[in-house]
Amino acid sequence: MVLKKILVTGANGQLGWELSQLAAKQPAYDFTFVDRTQLDLSKPATFEAIITQLSPDIIINTAAYTAVDKAETEKELANTVNAIAVHTLASIAKQKNIRFITYSTDYVFDGQSTIPYLPETKIDPINFYGFSKASGEQLALHENPATIVIRTSWVFSSHGNNFVKTMIRLMKEKTELKVVGDQLGRPTYARDLAQATFAMIEAINTGKKIEGIYHFANKGEATWYDFAAKIKAYAGLSCNLISITTAEFPTPAARPSYSVLDTTKLENDLGIDIPNWETALKECIQILS
Repeated sequence: MVLKKILVTGANGQLGWELSQLAAKQPAYDFTFVDRTQLDLSKPATFEAIITQLSPDIIINTAAYTAVDKAETEKELANTVNAIAVHTLASIAKQKNIRFITYSTDYVFDGQSTIPYLPETKIDPINFYGFSKASGEQLALHENPATIVIRTSWVFSSHGNNFVKTMIRLMKEKTELKVVGDQLGRPTYARDLAQATFAMIEAINTGKKIEGIYHFANKGEATWYDFAAKIKAYAGLSCNLISITTAEFPTPAARPSYSVLDTTKLENDLGIDIPNWETALKECIQILS
């Protein structure tokens, strides 16, 4: 079956918005983008009627509960959106022969590794947000083995709320800023992730077997401090940055100290080269300037 009718949830999020920008350049596909007012992931009982009406060939679920610290106290909501809703979408997709792509996070890992995490590495989240996303992965894959899960990390975009836009705002407001320098990961430009998602759809349409868990993040590793320093340089700002430890910046939710994802499987299966995060960041800041 050729996938032409595409339903995208989370239209107003970073990834949903970037997908909508690319969709405008993809006339071969019939896209429907829905936001929370049209398909609310906190209300899984409403999904089937909406999906039956739209009758897509593929569902791309970019919506999620992403408030990492608030998830420690809003556990029921986080679990409903990130686990129960994803399970429900996977189940409906299986029943109706619809392909299903959903996204997950580096926070499903405990951060204790010293080598990049593979898609098959054992998951062991250390905060409730990570637990809810891990539950969503497992429930969806168990219910519908054809589910595609794309884990990503440290997402930024010219749209929505993210680290890049927050740092630019704070560096303009303050003369000095403290940034955590002992957590390592791979920043991800939502536009590049959106392009990889299109490449995945194209691969499916050419008959390639694409299923299971994939990792996508821009090439290169960085700490949050490294990331902030490049934002400062590319945005031409003068705020003094100070590297601090995780212990000096306590948060309600624990953060993994090592979040580097291995993207080899995705690159090989799709035959794509992933840009370096610094190149991607330059592009994003040019759009914001």
